[in-house]
Amino acid sequence: MNSQLNAAAGTLAETLRRNRLILTTAESCTAGLVAMALCAVGGSGDFFTRGFITYTDSAKHEVLHVGWHSLQTHTAVSEQVVKEMAAGALEVAGEDLALSVSGYAGPEDGPDGTPAGTVWFGWVTLDKKIHTQVKQFTGDCESVIEQAAIFALTGMNELLNTQ
Repeated sequence: MNSQLNAAAGTLAETLRRNRLILTTAESCTAGLVAMALCAVGGSGDFFTRGFITYTDSAKHEVLHVGWHSLQTHTAVSEQVVKEMAAGALEVAGEDLALSVSGYAGPEDGPDGTPAGTVWFGWVTLDKKIHTQVKQFTGDCESVIEQAAIFALTGMNELLNTQ
C-alpha cells in the first residue's frame, strides 16, 4: 500500500483514538481503499467499525438511502450525492463521524461529461454538519483512486483538528 496512504490513515487514527471517536465510510470510486487503509492501522477496531462500498447508483440508493431524484438530477459525482452518502452512512452505522467519496477515476470521462479525475468528498463532523469539497486529480485510474483516498483521510483529520 502507498506510504502516503498509510501515513494519512495513521494520522487520522491517532486523532480518532485521542478523541474517542468512531468513523464510518461510504465509498464509490475508491472502492474500499479508505476503509482498507484504516483497517491496516493496528487496533483499528477502536475507531472504525464498518465501511460501505456503493459503486452503483442502485447501491447508493438501497444501502445509503441516497435519493433517486438526487442521482438523476445531480449524478453520482456531485455535492448533493456525497452529502447524502455521508448522511446515509452515519444513519446506517450509527457512529460518530462519516466520510464519503464519489468520482470518476477514469480513464474515460463520466457519462455526463464530467472529466476523469473529478472526485467529490463529504465529511460529517461531530456537530452533524456535512462539509464537502471537489478535487480534480491527474494521473491514471489507480493514481486518482489513491490520491482520492489520501485526500478523504486527510480532510477528515483536518476537520477534526479545527473543531
